Amino acid sequence: MIHGPDELLNDYKSQIAVTRDEKELEQVRVALFGNSGAMTNLIKEIPGLPKEERSDRGRLLNGIKQQLEGAIAARLGELRVERLADIVETEAIDITFPGPPLGQGHLHVLTQVRRQIETVLESLGYQVELGPEVETEWYNFEALNLTAGHPARENWDSFYFTPELLLRAHTSPVQIRAMQRIKEPPIYIITPGRCYRRDAPEATRLPYFSQVEGLAIDRALTVGDMKGTLLYMIQSLYGIERKVRVRPSYFPFTEPSFEFDVTCGICNGMGCKSCRHKGWLEVGGCGMVHPQVLRNGGIDPTEWNGYAWGFGIERMAMLKHDVDDIRLFYESDLRFLEQF
Repeated sequence: MIHGPDELLNDYKSQIAVTRDEKELEQVRVALFGNSGAMTNLIKEIPGLPKEERSDRGRLLNGIKQQLEGAIAARLGELRVERLADIVETEAIDITFPGPPLGQGHLHVLTQVRRQIETVLESLGYQVELGPEVETEWYNFEALNLTAGHPARENWDSFYFTPELLLRAHTSPVQIRAMQRIKEPPIYIITPGRCYRRDAPEATRLPYFSQVEGLAIDRALTVGDMKGTLLYMIQSLYGIERKVRVRPSYFPFTEPSFEFDVTCGICNGMGCKSCRHKGWLEVGGCGMVHPQVLRNGGIDPTEWNGYAWGFGIERMAMLKHDVDDIRLFYESDLRFLEQF
């Protein structure tokens, strides 16, 4: 049992020195300075002492209290250093040890489909041509036989910066630029890229989309050559069982003009809900290049002719993977994207 301040100081210093963790140290602190602690009780005795002894007793106990508080603080620091050393020893990173494998992403489904299309057509001798997304009105419309006031311009409603500068509505301007650059046919190119139109977002269209167009200019090309190219491309992408048909249509930059369809991959052309029981799915437009478009590109239409086609990459991806909403490609939902 502790009787005096000196005995209390020596005994608790010894206890503080041998504490093994912060929990034990806290127990010693409470035993000293808690409501019923040894030091607290000694301080409570001061008012009962003779008046002439109180001052000396107070100074003595205050000095002892400061020594004990200092001892506790010092031991707390030692314990924390010891705990940190244990952590370093047991949990330190060995920089020479191989780390865990990092999770890797993969190409976006639209990039996959675009590259597949490029690979197929490059195998036929086509070259990839790229052009600016911000175009002049001449390249986007005038050079493609879409003169000012032409009613067909409504189908390519566009975003304008100035009366002469706009975001391209299709990749067809790249064809004009390619003809002007290459100058001497034969020309076999494809023009993949982003396009913009003022369409309200819905399940089958967006105001921004990716497109691939093809252009072939040579001597004595026919609609049969064009259809054979489209059939090879579709069967290379979707399988040998798929068929292609062309239907008469109208485009200002081709004459004659067609739309081309592909047999439904779900019902194999028999008719189902996905193809609205028609057996065919619309893919894009095509046709023989209009002579005026050839002239605008610097090509003599009396010596050369050609064909062109175009389709949306999102549309091709929807057909390939049976996706019913084009907006899913741009929502960055990993639950959707990780399927491809």
